[in-house]
Amino acid sequence: MNLVTARRTRRTHSEAFKQSVVSACVQPGVSVAGVALANGINANLLRRWMRERGCESPSRRALKSVEASTTDSAEFIPVTLASTAPAAIRLKLQRGATRIELEWPIEAADACGAWLRQWLT
Repeated sequence: MNLVTARRTRRTHSEAFKQSVVSACVQPGVSVAGVALANGINANLLRRWMRERGCESPSRRALKSVEASTTDSAEFIPVTLASTAPAAIRLKLQRGATRIELEWPIEAADACGAWLRQWLT
């Protein structure tokens, strides 16, 4: 009886392949793990290639920018809001041949509901 065991061989990747995969990872909003999975390589290996080439994953860049923005001195920035008209309840109702367009102040919503119940019964 002969047992044949398969030897694991280390895969080698060309520099062009490594560079193309690393350049895909530095795009904003890209998952390093997703790029690694799509190219059939381990995410840790891809992160090592990025580190060797001096690249950072987008998540680390975002984390550094958040840290930098929180260390800046906080200043009050006044915000002006556009004046809005008072909100109103707007209804278009039809019952038989009767059509009604109704605009009711939002402050009196309970009265609007009572009127609507009475009109529909």
